[in-house]
Amino acid sequence: MKISRLLYCVALVAIAGITITSCSGCDNKNSGYASNLSKVICDESFKNILDEEIQVFEYQYRDKNVSVLPLYLNESAALDSLLDGKVNVIITYRDLTLNQKRILKGQNRAFRSKRIAVDAIALIVNKDNDIDYLSMNDIQDILTGKSTKWGEVYPTKLKDQPIHVVFDQNGSGVVHYMKDKFNNGKDFPIEFYAQGSSQAVFDLVEKDKNALGIIGVSWITDDMKSTVKPIEERYADLEKNGTVEGTSFTDKIKVLGVRTEDVIKDYKPYQQYIYDGSYPLTREIFAIDASGLGTTDHNFFVFITSSIGQKIILQTGISPAGVPVRIVNLGGE
Repeated sequence: MKISRLLYCVALVAIAGITITSCSGCDNKNSGYASNLSKVICDESFKNILDEEIQVFEYQYRDKNVSVLPLYLNESAALDSLLDGKVNVIITYRDLTLNQKRILKGQNRAFRSKRIAVDAIALIVNKDNDIDYLSMNDIQDILTGKSTKWGEVYPTKLKDQPIHVVFDQNGSGVVHYMKDKFNNGKDFPIEFYAQGSSQAVFDLVEKDKNALGIIGVSWITDDMKSTVKPIEERYADLEKNGTVEGTSFTDKIKVLGVRTEDVIKDYKPYQQYIYDGSYPLTREIFAIDASGLGTTDHNFFVFITSSIGQKIILQTGISPAGVPVRIVNLGGE
């Protein structure tokens, strides 16, 4: 019988308010936790992707009755957990530093890191907003408080309306990325709406005509419809040879194009433009594993870097590291 996710997550919960029990002994048959159990920490903006990876991985290893338990924390908490030996596998937006590698070596822990994808930060607005794109300077002006109304950005029917900047949560990977990109890593001098999750950002933008949502691109694709198929069908599709078709965006909100100051054309975060670097708001995603070979932790790391794991990433709207991107429809782009 599989260990209940809910009961086990109670044992996991807490780092910065949450405590995670040490991984030492996780693979010991007498430890109370089965060797077919893995714990993974990643940023909440990657949740759509990791949840699907876990479901397919558990199906592939169904004869071994494996379980992967995700915990969604910010990047700093994930790295601290790895270095403290509380978890062996993390998904992060930065590779290990030289100092972090030295720490793991000092603990006599083998480790491996692999880039698994290139993600994008999407800017989304309500369908009633008549602005279609922002320049990088426009974004900086909004986030640093220079532009507080839509009319200070472009002539628009919303010209006198305030811009409501909406993020997922304080300390998230999305917030850290935008601070680094537009404010030298410093806190933004504006007030923004922290919704608590990426789904809540999407829901608010769908209702609020003044909102500017800043969100991971996997949350705005409509291709996740494939996840309603039975797992047997999804797994059979993933095992097939050949490329997977690119994705399209949901029509419930508007996705803004973004352009740099040195080009005229703006680009939306379609996979092709993420892949070739035309879309300017991108970040790398790394899988980091410090477990022993043959463990469930290591097997999961191998899975998400495999062809099937990469195809899952492709289906969620971002650019995988190891599978060709073939765009069929760019929605008129």
